[in-house]
Amino acid sequence: MSYFQDMTWNDWIKDIIDIAIVSFIIYQLIMIVRGTRAVQLLKGILVLVATWAVSTWFNLYTLKWLMNQMFTFGVVSVLIIFQPELRRALEQLGRGKIFARSTLVNRDVTDQIGEVIKAVNYLARRKIGALIVFERETGLIEYTESGTMLEARISSELLINLFTPNTPLHDGAVVIRGSQVAAAGCYLPLSENPFISKELGTRHRAAIGLTEVTDAVAIIVSEETGQVSLSVGGMIVRDINEESLISKLFQELTPHQAVEKRRSKFAFWNRKEDSSNG
Repeated sequence: MSYFQDMTWNDWIKDIIDIAIVSFIIYQLIMIVRGTRAVQLLKGILVLVATWAVSTWFNLYTLKWLMNQMFTFGVVSVLIIFQPELRRALEQLGRGKIFARSTLVNRDVTDQIGEVIKAVNYLARRKIGALIVFERETGLIEYTESGTMLEARISSELLINLFTPNTPLHDGAVVIRGSQVAAAGCYLPLSENPFISKELGTRHRAAIGLTEVTDAVAIIVSEETGQVSLSVGGMIVRDINEESLISKLFQELTPHQAVEKRRSKFAFWNRKEDSSNG
């Protein structure tokens, strides 16, 4: 209490400014991390911190010792784990965009799915290869940055033009964020699952690889057969029909309450085909 009693107006002002600057920096760091896989990693770190607090409170010596050993190497681990986010933050700082505000677009799921289905049907009939990814809770910023940023309102015409052969952006993935096409020509991680069918090409492996490490939903159109496939959670259903595709997209992209209302109207995807089954 004596510290506060002895403070002058200048001290109060300096402390307020100090706290405001630190709070703003923390806020900006959160904005940088938001929309990336780092959010899930931060949740894991919070679980470890909570476990350490519980072990300290109840004097659980073995658990506390284990947590202390983990925290000893924690700084190096954090630098390695968050290397993409740290690099992006430094790049934004160098470009003067560290304080740029990012906006999230509200999405109308019905219109979104409708436009995608139109494009997929067109591409499938003409055997034009395509890879369309829906971003969900786990951000895909590190993948959209590998392509060309568009931030264009989603439409079937736009998607068809993006995948038309011999155009600049046809040879990569399109990432949909909300009601916008966030980026095109994006590079995705290929799955290293040794049990994937040899019949599957790069697009299918990229779709499986992305859905293995994120909660994204990916639609693939084969340029060899024109078949449409859907990948979720590291699994793939090949040659999925339109009705099942629409049902599964509503199930995955619509909030739980809305899904319950649609159950009577749509026959949801009731089979899972593991990638090992080809």
